[in-house]
Amino acid sequence: MGHRLSKITTRTGDAGETGLGDGSRVPKDSARIAALGEVDELNSVIGLLLAEQLPDDVRAAMLGVQHDLFDLGGELSVPGYSAVTDRHVQRIEGLVEAFNADLPPLKEFILPGGTRIAALAHLGRTVCRRAERAVVALARTEPVAQASRVYLNRLSDLLFVLGRVLNRRAGAGDVLWEKGRHR
Repeated sequence: MGHRLSKITTRTGDAGETGLGDGSRVPKDSARIAALGEVDELNSVIGLLLAEQLPDDVRAAMLGVQHDLFDLGGELSVPGYSAVTDRHVQRIEGLVEAFNADLPPLKEFILPGGTRIAALAHLGRTVCRRAERAVVALARTEPVAQASRVYLNRLSDLLFVLGRVLNRRAGAGDVLWEKGRHR
C-alpha cells in the first residue's frame, strides 16, 4: 500500500464524481457507489458491534466478516473483479449452523432488542439487508459476482442468529413480538 493514502483531501470529487479502483470515474450517485457505500456502512456497524464486550467466538467471527466486507468493497470498486468466493459463503453458512445449533426453534417472531449487543447485531442485520438490496440493484445493470450477493444474504442470517445468541448468553431470552399488544 505504501504511501497511497498520505493525502486525504484530494479535491478530485468536488464535481460529483469519484474514482474507482481501476482508475475510471463514475458519478457519486451511481448504483456502484451506492452499493459500495452500503457495504462500507455495514462494515462500520460491525465495527460498532466489535467495540462491545463480545464472547471470543463471536468476536472472531465478526473480525473475519470485517475483512470479508473490505474484500467485497474492493470487488465493488473494480468492475469485473471478484474477491468474494463460494468459500466465503460456505464459511458464513458454517457459522450460522454452529451458532444456531444450541438455540431453541423459533415459534414466534422476535423483536430486535434485549441486550445492547444483541440490538447492535440486529442493526447490523438490517444494514446488511440494505447493502444486499444495493448490490442486487447494481447487478441488474452491471456484472456482480453471484457469491457476493449470496454472502450478504447469509451474513444477514448470521447477524440474526447472533442477536439471539448474544441475548441468550447474557441471560436475556428472545424478545417476542406480541400481536395486537397495544390495541
